[in-house]
Amino acid sequence: MFSKFKGLFSTDIGIDLGTANCLVYVKDRGVVLREPSVVAIEEKTKRVLAVGKEAQRMLGRTPGNILAIRPMKSGVIADFDVTKAMLSYFIHHPEVCPMRFWSNYSFAKPRVVIAVPGGITEVEKYAVIDAGKAAGASDVVLVEEPMAAAIGVGLPVAEPAGSMIVDIGGGTCEVAIISLSGIVHSRSARSAGDAMDACIVGHMRRVYNLLIGDRTAEEIKMQIGSAFPTGQETTMEVRGRDIVAGLPKTMTISSEEIRDSLTEPVSNIVETVKTTLGNCEPELAADLVDRGIVLSGGSSLLRGLDKLIAQETGLPVTLADDPLSAVAEGTGQVMSQLDVLLKNTRR
Repeated sequence: MFSKFKGLFSTDIGIDLGTANCLVYVKDRGVVLREPSVVAIEEKTKRVLAVGKEAQRMLGRTPGNILAIRPMKSGVIADFDVTKAMLSYFIHHPEVCPMRFWSNYSFAKPRVVIAVPGGITEVEKYAVIDAGKAAGASDVVLVEEPMAAAIGVGLPVAEPAGSMIVDIGGGTCEVAIISLSGIVHSRSARSAGDAMDACIVGHMRRVYNLLIGDRTAEEIKMQIGSAFPTGQETTMEVRGRDIVAGLPKTMTISSEEIRDSLTEPVSNIVETVKTTLGNCEPELAADLVDRGIVLSGGSSLLRGLDKLIAQETGLPVTLADDPLSAVAEGTGQVMSQLDVLLKNTRR
C-alpha cells in the first residue's frame, strides 16, 4: 500500500550530466529539460543566483562579485558544491517535478540514473553519487555514457554481434564496441568540444592578437567550423578585444583557417577511434564492416567529421538522428531495469 502511495508522488529521472549541457529525462515523458551546465553564484556568500541558460548569458559579463561557473570539467565534477546545486535545480525544476511541494518529503524523492564517462575513476563515480543524493535523489545509479548513447540511438546492444558508438560531447570523446549488452572495448579521450573551442581561442589570439571568449569560440565552431573540406568555404565576422591596443576589434575569418585550427582535437578523436578498432577481435571487426560506426553527442555535429572518420577507417559512418539527446534517451531506457541495477549498486 505504501509503495503505491509513494509512486504517486515520486518518479524516476535520467540525467545526462554533460560538461557543456545537461539533459533530463523523466520516465514516461521523455526529455523534458535541456540546459547549459553553468551556474552563477555570489562570490562571498556562494549563494546560487542562476542556473542553466540564464547563467550562461552571464559568462564573461559578470561583475566582480558574481562568478559564472561550469562545475563539470572533462566529464567529471570539478566543483562539488556547485554541481550539487545544479543537480538540485534540475531535479526540482517544475518541468521535471511538477508537484514541488511534495519533493521535500523523503518518500517523494526521485530515483536518478546519471550517465558518466567510461574512463572516470571510482572516486569520481562516488562524487557523482554523493552529489546526486545531496541534491535530493533517494537513489543514484550510474551508467557509462557510451552504453547509454548506444541504447539511445537504437543500436542492437543485446545481440551477439558488434556495434560501435562514438559519443563526442563537450568534455570527452567516448568510443565503445558493444556486444551482448556489454562493452567489449572502449576508450575515453578528453578531447572534444571544449578542446575545439580552446583551439579556436588560441588561433585568434596567435594570428590576430584578438582575445575572444569561449562562447564566441563555440559560435565560430558551430557556424563555420568543419573537420573535412565542405566544398564551399565561408567567412564570418568575429568581435573581440585587441590584445595590443586593448580596444574592441572586428576581424573576418574563413572556414578554412578554422578547420586548420581544429586539426589537433579532431585528429585525437580519429586516433581514439582507430586505436579502439585496432584492439577489436576479428569477428567483431567483421560485424562492423556491415554495421559501421554511429556518431552521437553535440560535438559530432561538426561538419564533415563523419566523412573524415569514414575516410580514415574505411567503415560506413552514420550520424544519429538526434545526437544531442542520445545519452539522455539511453538513461530513460535503463530505467526499465532500475530495480535490478539498484540491488547491484546500492552502497
